[in-house]
Amino acid sequence: MDERRAQRVSEAMREELSEIIGYEMSDPRLSLVDVTEVHLSPDLRRAQVRVALGGTEAEQQEALQTLEKARGYLRRAISQRLQLYRTPDLHFEPAAKLRPGTRVDQLLKRIRRGRPRDNSSAHSPEPEKSPGNET
Repeated sequence: MDERRAQRVSEAMREELSEIIGYEMSDPRLSLVDVTEVHLSPDLRRAQVRVALGGTEAEQQEALQTLEKARGYLRRAISQRLQLYRTPDLHFEPAAKLRPGTRVDQLLKRIRRGRPRDNSSAHSPEPEKSPGNET
């Protein structure tokens, strides 16, 4: 397997998993989860997904269990988005401590790409001026 291809697939999977977990899954237990790395086996059949977890120890364990339960959904979503010949099995493990700024950097990157988190943050139109207040 070409090493560069494995790196490209790994990075694409990391981006898509971050997108799905952070913005498309509505489970509040996953609000402090950030995908940091995806390591693929040489045959691309297994993906070791490292996630940074915030919150208390109990919240972190609950978030990992939630990810394991959602593994099938996430794998199916990845296969639809990346159109790989064989979609790897996802296995989640906690990464090192959550680095400050990681979530902020991810949100800023998303805004730069033109994908705000929700539509409720859109600006409302400017109030109209009444005809009598013109100066």
